Amino acid sequence: MKQYLALCVAVLLMGHILAQDTTNTLDPVTITAGIQPILASQTGRNMLVLDGRQFDKLPVNSLDELLRYVPGIEVQARGPMGAQSDIIIRGGTFQQVLIILDGIKLNDPLTGHFNSYIPIAPAEIDRIEVLKGAASAIYGTEAVGGVVHIITKSFGRTTKKHTANAQVMAGEYGLLNVQAGGTYAGPKSMISAGVLSNHATGQPQRGTRGFFDLTTASASWSTALNTKWTLAARLAYDRRSFAAQNFYTSFASDTATETVKTWWNHAQASYKTNKLNWQTSVGYKAVDDNYKFNRALTPNQNNSSVLQMLSTLDVKWGKTGTLTVGGQYVQKEIQSNDRGNHAVWQNGIFAIWHQQVGKLLYINPALRFDYNSRSGGQWVPQLNVAYHLKPVQLRGSVGRTIRDADFTERFNNYNRTGLRSGSIGNPDLTAETAWNWELGADWRLGNAFKLATTFFERQQRNLIDFVTTPYANMPRQQNLVPGGLYALASNIGAVQSRGLEADLQWHKLFGNGHSLQANLGLLWLKSQLPSGKEPGFYISSHARFLTNWSVVYKYKWLIMSLNGVYKTRAERAATSPLILPVSPRYMVANARVETRIKTKIGLFLQVDNVGNVRYSDILGSVMPRRWAMAGLKWGF
Repeated sequence: MKQYLALCVAVLLMGHILAQDTTNTLDPVTITAGIQPILASQTGRNMLVLDGRQFDKLPVNSLDELLRYVPGIEVQARGPMGAQSDIIIRGGTFQQVLIILDGIKLNDPLTGHFNSYIPIAPAEIDRIEVLKGAASAIYGTEAVGGVVHIITKSFGRTTKKHTANAQVMAGEYGLLNVQAGGTYAGPKSMISAGVLSNHATGQPQRGTRGFFDLTTASASWSTALNTKWTLAARLAYDRRSFAAQNFYTSFASDTATETVKTWWNHAQASYKTNKLNWQTSVGYKAVDDNYKFNRALTPNQNNSSVLQMLSTLDVKWGKTGTLTVGGQYVQKEIQSNDRGNHAVWQNGIFAIWHQQVGKLLYINPALRFDYNSRSGGQWVPQLNVAYHLKPVQLRGSVGRTIRDADFTERFNNYNRTGLRSGSIGNPDLTAETAWNWELGADWRLGNAFKLATTFFERQQRNLIDFVTTPYANMPRQQNLVPGGLYALASNIGAVQSRGLEADLQWHKLFGNGHSLQANLGLLWLKSQLPSGKEPGFYISSHARFLTNWSVVYKYKWLIMSLNGVYKTRAERAATSPLILPVSPRYMVANARVETRIKTKIGLFLQVDNVGNVRYSDILGSVMPRRWAMAGLKWGF
């Protein structure tokens, strides 16, 4: 493994020496770190920005698969091609990463397991911004480990070109993939729409097959009423039906299926002059979830919704300062035959100051007051600093984060009777808080090569996780069976997470039509739980060492791409020979070769899990072995 890492670094450094021209800047303008557009190097944060076109170049079939190969992001997949995945940044739990679409939060109030169900077609995506570390001072709850922000073409108004594309792919196990989309960019208005659909009968599992029928369709519109006013709106529908065997349990009797339907609506109005920028958004999300553990039991039927409003105002202050103030309202509800009927609301007000001091120093403090109807009020401060010493940039950040429990953590299995085991919610949970700090340095050589290294630490209090608990110690026993063993949602106390990450990006254009784009992430991470405490299920499952990478090579009509992930973590043994244990270490790689037969038409061959590795990210949830597929694509 050490030889492999050394080789990767050597190749990247050699590439800088040999390359001639740049094709991509590694210091883009970002809005995630402070809402106001600002260069990534001025934010004081470790930022990664992915071009939306990466989805077409890499051997990936869904957005969660694309994120799996982003440096420093750990994706714990339960199923392939968008069936379900947990997204983790800098350890912690999957609940501690915030997903944002055009400025509006997507995190699901039912469970963080649904956070990877992003209701947007890849054809609409302009870029994906990844912020690692604390961001609660801006975005409130859940922005603990980091933020994944998807910016689309129409809301961002980032293109003036008409585009259209389509793709059909077929493969083993009845696989059929269809993608299509397009953008019309007029003088004042823009329309964008797309669809992504993945279907397969699936590879064999225990007593069933790993089938999936996954479809996302979205459409958006924006228009400039005049030089100051702009309106935008989006409508999206996402339906995912799949085999969910051992997605949430480790029982041999689990032959579960699940169907999740999501409706997403978003409207935005903005007013912009030379000195101020006002923007207000309203978003509404409704989710219908039907989960059937096996044929003998009544399905869980969960209907949840989120209504949110966000308003921000940016004001330029002199030549070197900008003040951003904002307010946010979020209303969450659920109606469930398993978890009951509940509602919670949240308000937040915040202020962010961007200040340049001299030519080299940038200071970005932020402060938020957040009030939750269930857990009360919290002050959330943040301070980010960047200092430029070309070609090296120093940066540091310190901030507080918060997260309240979702409906599953509070009420899971509350309306079931005769439970002998399983995960049980706890309505008495206290909200999580944490202090985060980090120090880092970025080394840039022109616009072609960037090495970002960061040391970070997170001191968490009242961390929420599921803990093995016998019947005698359960706080509520009405629907349980004496002698049973359960996983109780609990505040497990103070947890310290500490790590070191290194992200390498190399984007170069060589002479004679050659180009190479490579990303490599390395992460070393350790979480220390309170002595004598039972380890939580999710906090103990993150990778202790993670490396993920992607490479795209292009020469005239030929495109070759490779991505992969290697991780080591704590082993978790299975209690039954029928259950696949959590793999303590594995490496999975995917490959794709594409050639153009005409200017607008291409043929490609793709192989997922080239090494035919047998592995599981979640106890008992079997991931597919080698999978071959081929397709035809068209676009301009």
